[in-house]
Amino acid sequence: MKFIIQREQLMQSVQDVMKAISSRTTIPILTGMKLEVSEEGVKLTGSDSDISIESFIPQEEDGIVYVENIEPGSLVLQAKYFPDIVRKLPQNTVEIESDNYRNVTIRSGNAEFHLNGQDPEEYPQLPQLHTEDSFELPIDLLKNLIRQTVFAVSTSETRPILTGVHVRIANGELEFIATDSHRLASRKIPLEHPEGKNLPPVVIPGKSLTELNKILDDSEDTIEVSVTENQVLFRTKHLYFLSRLLEGNYPETSRLIPEQSKTIVKIDTKELLQSVDRASLLAKENRNNVVRLVTKENNHLEITGNSPEVGNVVEEVTADEVNGEDLKISFSAKYMMDALKAVDYDQVKVEFTGAMRPFLIRPVDDEQILQLILPVRTY
Repeated sequence: MKFIIQREQLMQSVQDVMKAISSRTTIPILTGMKLEVSEEGVKLTGSDSDISIESFIPQEEDGIVYVENIEPGSLVLQAKYFPDIVRKLPQNTVEIESDNYRNVTIRSGNAEFHLNGQDPEEYPQLPQLHTEDSFELPIDLLKNLIRQTVFAVSTSETRPILTGVHVRIANGELEFIATDSHRLASRKIPLEHPEGKNLPPVVIPGKSLTELNKILDDSEDTIEVSVTENQVLFRTKHLYFLSRLLEGNYPETSRLIPEQSKTIVKIDTKELLQSVDRASLLAKENRNNVVRLVTKENNHLEITGNSPEVGNVVEEVTADEVNGEDLKISFSAKYMMDALKAVDYDQVKVEFTGAMRPFLIRPVDDEQILQLILPVRTY
């Protein structure tokens, strides 16, 4: 096996597949990175049996040659050392070759590294998913769906199903839902030509979506999403990202969402966010960083953070509108800030149904984005 490759392209692919490689895997060969060289280009693979990532560097694309002097072959390299070597090579091109005993030589400029490769036959074959249940959507839209929901998954393993995001297609809409049972984040998007798009409801691990989000560049290119019984595949032109699905039934979340509200506040998203942020500065001492919100006259809200040993902070914020009953409510500052950051609109509408009932946050003009938070009992 032998080839010469552009270092930048190689580094990017190495960083992408490293996100799937864990040093704690029970299968020793999976601590390595598989390298496959063909006339078409170079394919790198990493896997920890939960997530598998393949990244492909084409021999040439758009008239730019990325890989040359190709002699096909494959082997597994130690992922512990290979990325650092590539990162620190002196020149923009890298020559990699191996002999019949899987001794690998990596050359760039005057630097030459020798690594022991491993047998590619021992590396598990990735399943090639061929499924009817697939659809495409723009990459930047998928990244938004992930960003606006994945933060609300549970980090505790007591209910493993809640560590994932519930993804389903219903009524011609694709919906992502995440909840840790104290808050919920949901985002829907209408699908173009929904009739051809099928998807059984699935729960994708939050960790997988977070890694996928880091790898994908913001672009309007499309990504294909395919599902089988226990795996989901995201595929772009040069990337193949496979994740296992979580098993079990996701709780029915629609009944958590209140039908009517008693107090509605319309307010500038940034103002509310910054005010809650300031109030939380002195609320850090208490366990869940709780702030209080009280409605006042003339569309004013009073937001306070209080920590008996430290001090307190009081701030008045003017809302655009406050309609309905007077309200005193306490909630986690972190949950509120996460929700407001995910909304992505200048104006939000916060709908309260009482001091101890869940409240909703959504953009004033967009029903597709929804954040729900359970208040904290402080009275």
